[in-house]
Amino acid sequence: MKDEEEDNIIPNEDENFDNQDNSTNEEGFDDIRVSTGHHFYENNENPEDTITKVTGMYKDWFLDYASYVILERAVPAIEDGFKPVQRRIMHSMKELDDGRYNKVANIVGHTMQYHPHGDASIGDAMVQIGQKDLIIDMQGNWGNILTGDSAAASRYIEARISKFGHDVLYSPKITEWGMSYDGRRAEPINLPVKFPLLLAQGAEGIAVGLSTKVLPHNFNELIDSSIKILKGKPFTLFPDFPTAGIADVSNYNDGLRGGRVRVRAKIGQLDKQTLVITQIPFSTNTSTLIDSILKANEKGKIKIKKIEDNTAAEVEILIHLPAGVSPDKTIDALYAFTACETSVAPLGCVIANHKPLFIGVSDMLKISTNRTVDLLKRELEIQLDELENKWHFSTLEKIFIREEMYIDFKLYSDRESLYKYMYDRFEPFLKSFVREINDDDLQKLTQIPMIRITRFDSDKADEVISKLEAEMEQVKYHLDHIIDYTIDFFQKLKDKYGKGRERQTELRSFDNIEATKVVLRNTKLYVNKEEGFFGTGLKKDEYVADCSDIDDVIVFLRDGKMMVSKVDDKKFVGKDIIHIAVFDKNDKRTIYNMMYRDGKNGSTFIKRFNVSGVTRDKFYDLTQEKPGSMVSYFSANPNGEAEVVTILLRQVGSVKKLKWDVDFSDIAIKGRASRGNTVTKYPIKKIELKEKGISTLRPRKVWFDDTVQRLNVDGRGELLGEFRPNDRLLIVNQSGKLKTIIPELTTHFDEDMIVLEKWNPNKPVSCIYYCGEKDRYFVKRFLVENENKEEIFITEHEKSQLEIVSTDWRPVAEVIFAKVKGVQKENQIVDLEQFIAVKGIKALGNQLTTDKLKQINLLDPLPYEEILEEPEGQPEATDESEGADITDFNIELDDDGQITLSLE
Repeated sequence: MKDEEEDNIIPNEDENFDNQDNSTNEEGFDDIRVSTGHHFYENNENPEDTITKVTGMYKDWFLDYASYVILERAVPAIEDGFKPVQRRIMHSMKELDDGRYNKVANIVGHTMQYHPHGDASIGDAMVQIGQKDLIIDMQGNWGNILTGDSAAASRYIEARISKFGHDVLYSPKITEWGMSYDGRRAEPINLPVKFPLLLAQGAEGIAVGLSTKVLPHNFNELIDSSIKILKGKPFTLFPDFPTAGIADVSNYNDGLRGGRVRVRAKIGQLDKQTLVITQIPFSTNTSTLIDSILKANEKGKIKIKKIEDNTAAEVEILIHLPAGVSPDKTIDALYAFTACETSVAPLGCVIANHKPLFIGVSDMLKISTNRTVDLLKRELEIQLDELENKWHFSTLEKIFIREEMYIDFKLYSDRESLYKYMYDRFEPFLKSFVREINDDDLQKLTQIPMIRITRFDSDKADEVISKLEAEMEQVKYHLDHIIDYTIDFFQKLKDKYGKGRERQTELRSFDNIEATKVVLRNTKLYVNKEEGFFGTGLKKDEYVADCSDIDDVIVFLRDGKMMVSKVDDKKFVGKDIIHIAVFDKNDKRTIYNMMYRDGKNGSTFIKRFNVSGVTRDKFYDLTQEKPGSMVSYFSANPNGEAEVVTILLRQVGSVKKLKWDVDFSDIAIKGRASRGNTVTKYPIKKIELKEKGISTLRPRKVWFDDTVQRLNVDGRGELLGEFRPNDRLLIVNQSGKLKTIIPELTTHFDEDMIVLEKWNPNKPVSCIYYCGEKDRYFVKRFLVENENKEEIFITEHEKSQLEIVSTDWRPVAEVIFAKVKGVQKENQIVDLEQFIAVKGIKALGNQLTTDKLKQINLLDPLPYEEILEEPEGQPEATDESEGADITDFNIELDDDGQITLSLE
């Protein structure tokens, strides 16, 4: 009893394991001892007990596990585009298929005969296939990819193979089969998929040591590209997402590692205080998108009033903005700080020859297309073989009955002699057969019923044989022209199933949104100029401006030093701050006007400069770095304004002229490191502002880039003109709405915009429109009366529509009449300037005609000489050397008090 109790005592960890000899063998693995009960033995200590030495056994376990996950679970096969669980689901659905819907729970249970895992993983995989809406016909609540709602339980939803799935997935005669995991059933090694299904549906999986992410592509574009491959033409493939949205695929990299696709939501402006999201980025849903917007609002990156989610069959998220918040700036901020813009990294990895293969989507499509050719060829070969067998037996039967071979059957008592007799009788006809006659053929002939022999119709048999011969010739033709046959196969797929599968994702190049320009400035910047501190926490000190936590600040000190630094709670930069502001490194229009004394007793210099590229937290000396230098005068001018100042000198010696004016517009704009021009060598008592300046910069050139639908000043796209601070853009939409705006680079434009140009307030707008209320066409010419308001210039009837609009001085239109009772009226040319005078924007206009019209075309305008204003002012400063072409001079006061100008 005592021994039994000791046997049941669990050994103390310190007593037993610390004294074990877990030595390491030459392979680097520990010797592990396995025992039963609580007794522990050294290796080979008791060979009769159940002791197994597992050293080295688990050396291959990880590799086996990794290989299994890669090959059997996570990564799709290149042949059919399926992961094993997906292939087994589709095979099970084929076995259960009777044309009616099956409960998903039943399909899942049937699939478990082939898939050695739980029902949950099979059900989830099936829902994912179904949501692609391609090869499974669904019934019930299968979830919503837009809202992220999950599908109902598998017992409540039903499915069957779609018609497209039947056409491209199955062909048992050419399917390669293997045994299921338990050896009880046969399952397909790969399904004979005759379509690039992997690229159409996309795939994503995480295995051990690698992953795959193949993005979905457009159904019709895949077929078109496959046809181009077969014709030897070049092609390109870009993803198309079921959530639609807008995508920038400039860095797609053919779906290989290192590529990246930027995807944006489609955001429109419902009115001045409401934005509407109608399409969402791939890999997001409305719930996650709204959460990201709310988080950005909480962090102060954007400012919104409330969000409404009205999503049902289509996405509709309304974002209400507070009064005074810019919709255009908010749209950019949504892209910069929320999930309204996401980045997707593709990674093409598939299983080929039982190994993972990293491959681009172009090569995937080529492999799929070539495999489709091979599959169709094998189907045709099998079809030809079947037709030849039918023809062979039909010919045998005809000769057998016509020659009445069956009559002598009674003379032969055994099979061998009978077959010899039949072989001899068929000898004269052997050349007419496509293959040799065998015993199986003779066996079938002997089994023909007598009633069929007596009712045999030779003409009908000839007709059947002729039909078979025609079919054989057709199949042989397809085999000889297999490429054309495959092209026709793809074209039939597109004609049959391509309708309604047009591209959903709009492809467009994106501009880079600078976060500092669109972030909501939700905090305030303060400064203590005397002590040299700035920050958002100095609330008792002087207010500077609103800012955000990602902004930069530019600071100028009295000693002539300048520094750019990040916004902070409190930061010391140097005593005696003379100017501080939020800094924009891309601002080339802000010009700083400055006078400084060179050293303690040196001359005074004047300079104008712009600050662009700088290193953060580094001091830059704007003087000549002599001790005692000091800034005498300083101003910051957002549009390059140049003021006039009065110089007052101290009474020194015999200087007679102690006061004169200096105009900053006479000074060239140069880099911040330039010395500047000499003002005087005498000490200055005081500098007074005499007259505020106007901008000395030339009007800014603005371009419109149609690719990204944005304005820019970098020369990309169409030049709209040169704009002064108060100049505006004219925008006309197809809906009959018109407005003028200040050209800001953050402006978003409506999709139905048809006119975008620099606005000339004196230039009339001409249009022809159809009035739904009057059922007539009208012509009107008008001037924009309210530059700060969007107005509609056609009647507001639901059937009213704009036909043509022109901003030319003398527009001309061609009116094409509809044929009435076989009579065609000649086209009419209309000079709109002569047809109607300029009236108000709300005027109905003059009726164009009472006849029915077929079409209205806008022709080239009549000549008109427009007086253009010459731009004045200096160009914008862009770098350190800017302004060097303008003459530099010194302003000096001589001993007699006379001002002299001298060239440098």
